[in-house]
Amino acid sequence: MEKFDVVIIGAGPAGLGLAYDLKQAGQTVAVVEENRWGGTCPNRGCDPKKVLMAAVEAKLRSRHLVGKGLENEPEIDWPSLMRFKETFTEPVSSSSRQGLVDAGITVLDGHAEFVDQHTLKVGEQRVESSQFVIATGQRPGRLSKIENEALMQTSTDFLAMPELPKRIALVGGGYIAFELAAIANAAGAEVHVIHHNDRPLKQFPAKSVKQFMEQLTKQGVQFHLNIDVTAIEKSAEGMTLRDDHQFSLPVDQVFVTAGRVPNLDTLNLEQAGVETAKNGIMVDDHLKTTASNIYAMGDVVAKAQPKLTPVAGFEAQYLAQLLTHQSSAAIAYPVIPTVVYGVPQLAKAGMEVATAQKDSQRYEVKDLDLTNWFTYRRIQDPDARATVVVDRQSQQVVGVVTMSSEAEHVINDLTWLINHGGSLSELQRQIFAYPTEASDLEYLR
Repeated sequence: MEKFDVVIIGAGPAGLGLAYDLKQAGQTVAVVEENRWGGTCPNRGCDPKKVLMAAVEAKLRSRHLVGKGLENEPEIDWPSLMRFKETFTEPVSSSSRQGLVDAGITVLDGHAEFVDQHTLKVGEQRVESSQFVIATGQRPGRLSKIENEALMQTSTDFLAMPELPKRIALVGGGYIAFELAAIANAAGAEVHVIHHNDRPLKQFPAKSVKQFMEQLTKQGVQFHLNIDVTAIEKSAEGMTLRDDHQFSLPVDQVFVTAGRVPNLDTLNLEQAGVETAKNGIMVDDHLKTTASNIYAMGDVVAKAQPKLTPVAGFEAQYLAQLLTHQSSAAIAYPVIPTVVYGVPQLAKAGMEVATAQKDSQRYEVKDLDLTNWFTYRRIQDPDARATVVVDRQSQQVVGVVTMSSEAEHVINDLTWLINHGGSLSELQRQIFAYPTEASDLEYLR
């Protein structure tokens, strides 16, 4: 039976990054993967989705400039766009695995199950390790309460479609639903987003979500709120979604976009003494599970922080320091930005607007229309906005929500400001490349 200093279960970006760091520090390391090496993000998640978004951004930004220097809006060729996407995704698994091999890290292909706190079964093989790190991520959730739920596909299926259906329904109202809706709508599909209550994107302020939805509605996305789908009926013409009342919607394909679930249910964690919660593996402030030699990181962890690739990467860097005895401090997360991609984009970071509004004596909430700022007039952004939360006493920026075609860039600038305890006046003391969205930030007053 082979023995290692550390065995990492899951070969996503975090697992790979940790493996290289531990190997470089002189530890014997093995990585286990039962699916595609490289993890969800580069294979069937954020990376391929962002590649598809490039065409969406080109099309919709061109639309804004028709009659203002451009004559026609381009059309998206779905099959060629998917072939372009595959130039990114196809090499990932083999190159990720080979990189570990070349570095002298043991790779184990197969499903992992704990035998006990120090022993792991991978297929028919058993390995022992002083320490384990679980980094198995998440998978798309399902909606078992819906009759004929098996007819519903997932985001993984969407990102692999060789042809675009004419009519698409997305059941669920989170990040994934809005992003896939933006892609499919821009590519020419009739798109319906169905949500069981009136608060899709509940992580964002209701006012910002309403403004965001208005822009997508103008583009052609159709929203159906307060609809609880209970059945899908298949016919020769496609599928029909129904609820227990009068709702009936014929489409060609249905995708479930109602969140993701942690990959922990087949690891036999109880044999190792690892406790879990509904949303993941329970860890302490050192990412240690309830088993003293087993750690967890990334999307499989039950945590308040957003489950994002860079957050998992941050945790991998932390564990590299901890497991090589370079640090014993608890993990301390910075403010983390999140973005719903599309045209426009919706982004936020820091203190929630609702929290600030409950303590108006301490915090000021500024609602700003940015549409006539130079950057947004230049690209003819139809609606650009920001909500900024400022600590009245220190004048530090502590939170922000922004919507525009440039939101991903603006939120990074303002997240840096929040993490460094900066104020709005701090922006006015900087010299940015001009004219850019960053140089426009001096008008946030």
